[in-house]
Amino acid sequence: MSTALLDARRPVLADLVPARVFRGAAVRDAALIVGASAFVGLAAQISVPVPGSPVPVTGQTFAVLLAGSALGAWRGLAAMVLYLGLGAAGMPWFAEGTSGTGFPTLGYVFGMVLAATAAGFLARRGTDRSPLRTAGTMLLGNAVIYAAGLTYLAHDLGISMSQAYEIGMRNYLFGDAVKIVLAMALLPSAWKLVGRRG
Repeated sequence: MSTALLDARRPVLADLVPARVFRGAAVRDAALIVGASAFVGLAAQISVPVPGSPVPVTGQTFAVLLAGSALGAWRGLAAMVLYLGLGAAGMPWFAEGTSGTGFPTLGYVFGMVLAATAAGFLARRGTDRSPLRTAGTMLLGNAVIYAAGLTYLAHDLGISMSQAYEIGMRNYLFGDAVKIVLAMALLPSAWKLVGRRG
């Protein structure tokens, strides 16, 4: 990655939402954070059980990475901390309407906190403006989610990492590829729609 890309500080999509509509930037940011948390919670309910695995196929990871990219790092982090905190406290908006902390897929949610932050950090440097850079951001985000998710899954179930891979990642890669292709279309198209490239 070039030094110019690392040093660049560009707007993210959330920055284009006028603060005056919400009577100030703080209220706007709070509304975006709450809205992103709810978006992830709704996407998590798009859930298909996978036989032999505690990990369902959901729309959750797609929503997390889109939200992180659109919000930027700190708002993405705040949205996912809110999502995790409320879900742990009893809000039934984890996958399959679950809540609390006593389930083997909790590590994926921890990974989503980190992935949203990373996606937002990279989007602030313009990686959501082109399809290929968007794909790179989504791949990195998915890798972070899987790293945390599989590690926790293996520990919680008392299985090896290779077994965790078999039940918690291998069967999901095609779906992840589809989500990445969708993101490659959506994020750059959003920037073209608003007419802001810089």
